[in-house]
Amino acid sequence: MPSQAPVPFVGLTGGLGSGKSTALAALGRLGAMTLSTDAVVHDLYVDDAELRELVVARWGDDVAPGGTVDRAQIAKHAFADPSERKWLEEQIWPRVAQAVIDFRAASATADPPPPAAVVETPLLFEAGMDKAYDATIAVIADEAVRAERAAARGHHSVDERAARQLTQQEKADRATYVVVNSGTVEDLERELSTVLGRLRSAPPA
Repeated sequence: MPSQAPVPFVGLTGGLGSGKSTALAALGRLGAMTLSTDAVVHDLYVDDAELRELVVARWGDDVAPGGTVDRAQIAKHAFADPSERKWLEEQIWPRVAQAVIDFRAASATADPPPPAAVVETPLLFEAGMDKAYDATIAVIADEAVRAERAAARGHHSVDERAARQLTQQEKADRATYVVVNSGTVEDLERELSTVLGRLRSAPPA
């Protein structure tokens, strides 16, 4: 019996308002295994008592009122000073990396095998994490669409939170696949279905 082809391990990224999470959900509907690193971080703050104790010891009880971590308060402290952000990343990233390793291992033994195992990572290229993947997908959208989505989420500007991020074009230039998400969810699913088909036809070695 022939051995199962490796499941393509794929990093998904995009700028603020591009629709990364929408794309991840669409990939899930198309049969891919999916993981959101932002959701991993959220779960860590809820479930990881050691992490909760570390941030409280660092910044005080106001970051976890009633024992529940307030991510807005965490952000206020972390982004006020580069050294504080670096400290937080040193606590978070190894934990997220372990979750991604566990996810990849689970995808390798899934039955039936998924067409891809996809991890949504906002700072995929900026943090040099793209090298860990067989392929990468950049989700992009028209600037007017991005601005509208950002405003709907309470962000005043697409650029305001993008200071640490590459531009859309830079992400697109570095990605294996580029998916435009300026239309309907159905349009997006069609594009992503094509990408999954290409991944299946050229699986990782």
